[in-house]
Amino acid sequence: MTQGERRGPGRRTMIGAAVLGSAALTATAAAGAAQARTGGHGHGPRLPVPAVIAHRGASGHRPEHTLGAYQLALDLGADVIEQDLVPTRDGHLVCRHENDITGTTDVADHPEFASRRTTKTVDGTAYTGWFTEDFTLAELRTLRAKERIPAVRQENTLYDGRWAVPTFEEVLRWADREGRRRGRPVWLHVETKHPSYFRKLGLGLEEPLAALLRRHGRHRADAPVFLQSFEPGSIRRLARLVAAPRVVLLSDAKSRPWDFTEAGDPRTVADLITPAGLKEIARYAQGIGPTLDLVIPRGADGRLGRPTTLVRDAHAAGLVLHPYTLRNENSFLPADFRRGTDPNAYGDAFGAYRAYFATGIDGIFTDQPDTGLLAAADHRAAQG
Repeated sequence: MTQGERRGPGRRTMIGAAVLGSAALTATAAAGAAQARTGGHGHGPRLPVPAVIAHRGASGHRPEHTLGAYQLALDLGADVIEQDLVPTRDGHLVCRHENDITGTTDVADHPEFASRRTTKTVDGTAYTGWFTEDFTLAELRTLRAKERIPAVRQENTLYDGRWAVPTFEEVLRWADREGRRRGRPVWLHVETKHPSYFRKLGLGLEEPLAALLRRHGRHRADAPVFLQSFEPGSIRRLARLVAAPRVVLLSDAKSRPWDFTEAGDPRTVADLITPAGLKEIARYAQGIGPTLDLVIPRGADGRLGRPTTLVRDAHAAGLVLHPYTLRNENSFLPADFRRGTDPNAYGDAFGAYRAYFATGIDGIFTDQPDTGLLAAADHRAAQG
């Protein structure tokens, strides 16, 4: 999710891209992360704090991971726009949240692909449907994108079929054009999805991603891009290929990164968010992307509890925090910010933003970047 640049006072008014080093260059990496925390990164592009990251584009208003969702996010002023990457059978990187495209395209309406429907186990979970790795890019081009959760976002179904599934290269060209037109870089937040799964299929994500980043000049330490993954091993691999800023995504505390599971590493996210675990992450990454519940847990009644020490501990390790995902709808909000009885109606999203911004996070993923931008502006105004 992205927003337009904004300025304001304070200790962390702006953050810049970190100067990255390899895992071995811990001093360099720590220094780069510290620069990212304080906005002291030379002449590189910078972001406001808190930054608003358009989750899969403006996915609260358009079908996710379409050029329409990305363009609207940019037009609304988002600071960063997210892409999730999965491969086609012939090795092209395309933007989908999952390789299972059953719910986000019209593939089920194409009788020529009926035989491709299958069941696969991805990261330990079985799924039945159609998968990008079973299609060439040319075949995928014949499909059209649609709204993933039409029962919740009925208005978004108006745009079903309007856009195709974009390749990441198309997104990079779009970002380059828009950056030139606007006179400032378009920031991207790029995730490698299920990297261990795809590497076993001979479709490793990191190498083609790095090649595309180099081709478009987004491989450097001051590039306007964040690279993210739920698998620390993918981030380590990317650290050997490019110097662009990197973020380790973190699910709930009891979960294990899938590459840890495959390697027999018993550590969980709870281990990674200790001061020692965060210090280790800072050796090869410049930030973390925790689920919001790791920042402020919800009680048994669904209401927000007391903030954890994660923000303080991550900042002490020199890491930025971009937690995910705040949405406007009641069904996604903490119970204390829901309004009325319709789960699909908007609740008090501004109140939720205030609670999360008060913890000191550096940015937030949101499906509705227009709401997030207003909330971020309110926060900076309140800070003086």
